[in-house]
Amino acid sequence: MTTCPNRDTAQTLAKTLVEQNLAACVNIIDGVRSVYKWNGGIQDDAELLLLIKSPVEHFPVLRDRLLELHPYELPEIVTVPVTDGLAGYLDWILNSK
Repeated sequence: MTTCPNRDTAQTLAKTLVEQNLAACVNIIDGVRSVYKWNGGIQDDAELLLLIKSPVEHFPVLRDRLLELHPYELPEIVTVPVTDGLAGYLDWILNSK
């Protein structure tokens, strides 16, 4: 997952990742508020959250592509392992190309 500063960035990242076969699906979740420490102060920003569905094997290339495209100096790029799920849905993610 990653956060974005605005809708245009979120849509561009999501579309690029799916078009380049780095993700089967990207959910764009609006209305996220992030409070965090940065450069010696407390920041409070409205953001959008991208939930990127991708096989774990794609992560190195996905991470590198996000770093190329992302406007943040230090973007949030984290993985959450899937330990279980609907078999058909998980197969779809693994086989989306």
